[in-house]
Amino acid sequence: MENKPIQIALAGRLSGVGEYYFSKKLREIDQMRAAGQDIISLGVGGPDQPPHPKVIARLAAESAKPGTHAYQPYKGTAILREAFARWYNRFYGVTLDPVTEVLPLIGSKEGIMHVCMTYLNPGDKVLIPNPGYPTYRSAATISGGVCVDYLLREQNGWMPDFAEIECGGLDGVKIMIVNFPHMPTGAAPREGLFRDLVAFARKHNILLLHDNPYSFIRNEHPESLLATDGAKEVALELNSLSKSHSMAGWRIGMLAGAPERIDEVIRFKSNMDSGMFYPMQAAAAEALDLDEEWYRSLNAVYREREVKGFELLDLIGCSYAKPQSGLFVWGRLPEGAGDCFEFSDKLLYGCGVFITPGGIFGSEGNNYIRISLCSPVEVLERAKQRIREKM
Repeated sequence: MENKPIQIALAGRLSGVGEYYFSKKLREIDQMRAAGQDIISLGVGGPDQPPHPKVIARLAAESAKPGTHAYQPYKGTAILREAFARWYNRFYGVTLDPVTEVLPLIGSKEGIMHVCMTYLNPGDKVLIPNPGYPTYRSAATISGGVCVDYLLREQNGWMPDFAEIECGGLDGVKIMIVNFPHMPTGAAPREGLFRDLVAFARKHNILLLHDNPYSFIRNEHPESLLATDGAKEVALELNSLSKSHSMAGWRIGMLAGAPERIDEVIRFKSNMDSGMFYPMQAAAAEALDLDEEWYRSLNAVYREREVKGFELLDLIGCSYAKPQSGLFVWGRLPEGAGDCFEFSDKLLYGCGVFITPGGIFGSEGNNYIRISLCSPVEVLERAKQRIREKM
């Protein structure tokens, strides 16, 4: 008998879902580096700053205690749920019951899947932003949903066009995923947008899922959809410590909403994990109780990098809007620059600099590029010099 692996057919739910773009591209960059090439990667938005020293100290102290290594509650510990509730009240003006309206998550990315798996039956439709975070489409597809794009355009400030969405038909639409401040464009919500979203969802009996991880980054006025009158009746909100507290690798997020929604999601989530390590929950609570100086100091770093990011866009000949929020700068490629994927590869192979092609976020991103601000000013300056010399 030949020693060959048996052939097993993939589940149909994975049809139309490929490997994540960054998973493949970063593997290629690793291979290029292993071959001796010096590659500057300005692609992924992974914060390079450490958490506050108090957070790390709390993790170490709790981990050293002998009684902190057991399984934890599926709904998260009181210390973390109460910290999330205080955080929402202090910075967003939203009152949450920590017992019934807050659900800690192992990263908000898993929360997108939890919500989709909780509510979608095969064939149910999900309104997906284009451009938008690719995980929205993947989670909806794997859950059996049918993705229906709603287009976000530069001329409309990257805001949804509700009349256009309604004209496209809403039969069978069960969930609408929204994300403001928006990734990848950095657009903050226009005045009244959250009110209009709540009214739209109520009118059409659609569940809103608002993904809100960027509200503290390069943004002076953090907002929550749940601060809008009536939002809890139609919406769930995801949040995360990955960006706001430089804790991406910790995988700590949360879901907030009405008690019945939280209970419904727990029915799925409790079958998927066995809770989060207690010292991480205690350290996360420490992070959530930090004062405004933490956010000011963090944003001072990103504002300095932002200058270099815009200089890079200028060098390439991009046009762009100000202000932008989040961990990136986003710009439209100049006329004649060609396909965004080819342009990105041209910089990678010709200059040793990787920037993200906007097309990975949907067709409306095809003429754009995104530059991460998760590298020191010196690295951004070196990337600029390299492009100037070799492009």
